This record gives sequence, C-alpha cells and structure tokens, in this order.
Amino acid sequence: MYILFSYKLRFGNEKNVNTIKMDLSNILAIAGKPGLFKLVSQTKTGAVVESLLDGKRTPAFKNDKISSLSEICMFTNGDDYPLSEVFRNIYNKENKGKVSINYKKVSVKDLYAYFSEMLPDMDEERVYPSDVKKALSWYDLLLEKELIDENPDKIREEMEAQAETVEAE
Repeated sequence: MYILFSYKLRFGNEKNVNTIKMDLSNILAIAGKPGLFKLVSQTKTGAVVESLLDGKRTPAFKNDKISSLSEICMFTNGDDYPLSEVFRNIYNKENKGKVSINYKKVSVKDLYAYFSEMLPDMDEERVYPSDVKKALSWYDLLLEKELIDENPDKIREEMEAQAETVEAE
C-alpha cells in the first residue's frame, strides 16, 4: 500500500506554487541505527530492510523501535507538523536541491533560524538541535536517492519493481 502526500506551498507570489509528492510509508527510521531504511518485506519476527546509505539488507526485529517517516511529526507551539511537510518546505526553499547550510557545523542559533523557515512556530524547547540535524540529513539522503520527486508515479513504479524482484527471489 502506498500513501502519497501532496502539499502546496506559496512563497510570496501567489503564482509560484510547487507541489511535490513523496511516498514515505515504506521509508523507516530505526532507533540506534544510522540513516534510513527501505522496507523490503515483512517476516514473522519483524521485517527485512535495506539501508539507503549502503544498500545492505538486514533484519529489523519486532523489539526494535521502528518508525515510518509518514508517522513522524515535529513539535510546534500549535499542532504537530508532519515530517513530509517539513521536507516539502525544504524542497521548495532550496529550489529542489540539497540543504544550503552546513548543518553539521553551524551554530545552534543559525540552525534554528534556518529551520524555523521550514517549520513555522517551531517549539524550540521540544525540538532539539539533534532533531533538526537528523531531519536535514534525512532530507538530503532522500533527495540523493531520488525518493523526493515531483513525479510520484516514477517513485511508485520503482518501488513496485523492486518489490516484485524481491518476491521472485
């Protein structure tokens, strides 16, 4: 099952509207493991996942803390903000490119200033600098692996083809 997110963001001019769609339901974050993972298949004891960093397949067990990116939200002073919307905001601000700041070395003040453009009304007491850095690194990784795209059909077809290949094995 694929869940596609479609959002519109307006910067200044009403005519400048970018819409992106991304399938984050099969992209996973696993506590204690670096990077992101793509769900390959489910097993009785958990799942088989493929690292987006190095492409290695490993088991993820039921007792691992596994979160789908489609379920992750970031704290604001009002309602929580889905991570997919944060990614959409970055995508539009960076003109479909990678993050323009060096989030690994920038000061906390500059990091929050940059990220507050992506996450309006961010709750700085509950959103830690490590959370911001992680979200920005995830965005760059998803963009590098072409999992953020204006053409959701392309992403869906690629994921379905990979799923069929796994089932054939």
